[in-house]
Amino acid sequence: MGAVARTFGCALWGLETALVTVEVDVANGLPHFAIVGLPDTAVQEARGRVRAAIRDTGFEFPLRRVTVNLAPAERRKEGTGFDLPIALAILRATAQLTADPGGLCLGELALDGALRPVRGAMPRVRRALGAGICRVYVSVENVGEAAALGAETITFASLREAVAHFNGVTRIAPADAQPPAASPRWAADLGDIVGQETPKRALEIAAAGGHNLLLVGPPGTGKTLLARALPSILPPLDRDEALEASAVHSVAGLIDPGASAPRGATVARPAPHRVAPRARRGWHP
Repeated sequence: MGAVARTFGCALWGLETALVTVEVDVANGLPHFAIVGLPDTAVQEARGRVRAAIRDTGFEFPLRRVTVNLAPAERRKEGTGFDLPIALAILRATAQLTADPGGLCLGELALDGALRPVRGAMPRVRRALGAGICRVYVSVENVGEAAALGAETITFASLREAVAHFNGVTRIAPADAQPPAASPRWAADLGDIVGQETPKRALEIAAAGGHNLLLVGPPGTGKTLLARALPSILPPLDRDEALEASAVHSVAGLIDPGASAPRGATVARPAPHRVAPRARRGWHP
C-alpha cells in the first residue's frame, strides 16, 4: 500500500501563472523515480537534484517506487521552482516530515540541499494570494518579492532548515515586508536639455496623454538623450504599477538576488529607448 502526500507549487509561462498540486506516491516495488504531468527537461532533472539533496541533508530517500504528479497534467511545467515542493512531498510521504507545509513552496535545490532563488517569484506569489494561499516558502534571496505582496513569507536557506521548521524543531518567523526601492536618479532630465523645443513639447504631450512617440532623425540630433529624459517628467509609479513592473523584472531575472538588502517593489520607470537601424541594401550578415 502506498503513501500519498501533496504540496503546492506554481507554474510560470511568461507572465501567466497557474497553481500546481504536487502529488507524490511512494509505493512498494523496484526503486524508480518518475515525474509525470508534462514536465520539461529542467523539471525532469529535478529527480537528480532532489535525490542528492535529500541524501546529502541527512534524510533517507525511499528505495521504493516514487511517482510525482504535477496537476493539472494537461499543461507543460517549466523551470526549477518545483524542486522544493517535490522534496517536501517525498519527505512527507515517507513520514520524515511530520506536518503538511500548507502553503506555496518555491525554490531550486542544490545537490547539498541549499535552497536557490527562482525567477518569477512575484507573479507566482500573486497567483497564490489570489487563490487564498497566504503563506509562501521561498529562498532567502526571494524574500523581497514575496513579502512586497503582503504574503506571510517564510524563508529557508536549505532543505534542512525547511524540515526543521515543519517538524517544529526550529520555527522560523515570517519575514517583514521590505521597503520599496529608492527613487532612482534619472540618466537625463528634460529640464537640463537646452534647445530642442519642438521635440521637448512632443515629449510633454506624449507623457501627459499617454501617447506613443517616434523620434526620427539623423545620428547626433539628440534622439537618445530626449528618450532617456522622458521618465524624468512622468509621475511616480503607484502601487499597482510598481507591482506590475516588478513582476516583469522578476520574470526577466532583473531583480538582483545577491543584493545585501533585497527590496520590494521597484519604483523605477525604464527608459523607453529603442534603436531601429536603417537596413542596408545589398548587405547580408
